[in-house]
Amino acid sequence: MRARYDGLAQWYDERFVEDAEPHQPGLLELLGPGSGPCLDIGCGTGRNFESIRASGRTPVGLDFSIDQLRRARMRTSGPLLHGDAAVLPFADASFDTAITLWISTDVDDFGAVLSEAARVLRPGGVLVAYGVHPCFNGPHVVYEEDGRRTVHPTYRQSGWHTDSPWWSEDGIRRRIGMSHLTLAEYLNVIIRSGLVTERFEEPAGHDIPHALAFRARRPA
Repeated sequence: MRARYDGLAQWYDERFVEDAEPHQPGLLELLGPGSGPCLDIGCGTGRNFESIRASGRTPVGLDFSIDQLRRARMRTSGPLLHGDAAVLPFADASFDTAITLWISTDVDDFGAVLSEAARVLRPGGVLVAYGVHPCFNGPHVVYEEDGRRTVHPTYRQSGWHTDSPWWSEDGIRRRIGMSHLTLAEYLNVIIRSGLVTERFEEPAGHDIPHALAFRARRPA
């Protein structure tokens, strides 16, 4: 099956990664200091490898797009694996730390991704998840020129959206679509994963939150 981001890796990297800040807001604080391998689930072109290294850990990247992994190789000499985030190719209790950034809108079943992350974490291991804010960022949201956001009643239409009338012609969503979870659905898939949340954040950078992030732990 062709990955959604195949054929877009260079465009994506040039638009969203190459001139971006080295660390996404709040990510290092959520990760905290550590050591050993950190699994980057849905690593894309490796945007967050530097943050993983800055935390004291070493990145292990996994993505479903071979094109994205080719670009990621320019940012690490460490392990990169082609695989499905919902069926991770690792044994139980393989990692002390894992991260997943910006993929809740790109996968068919984010709950399965979180459950797999919980499975491959060791008891006491940490997951940091960071991505689209279900309330203020999605196929139901229009970004106004004055900084406001208009939220439409389609907020409750969860699942995969192939189009939205206010998506820009040259944006990523017009190219690949977007999966949407309501806030309640998002929180419930965390609960069902068995992970215990320690902290939620709405990272800085926008007056109206663009992202929602959390740190969770596999029970010891």
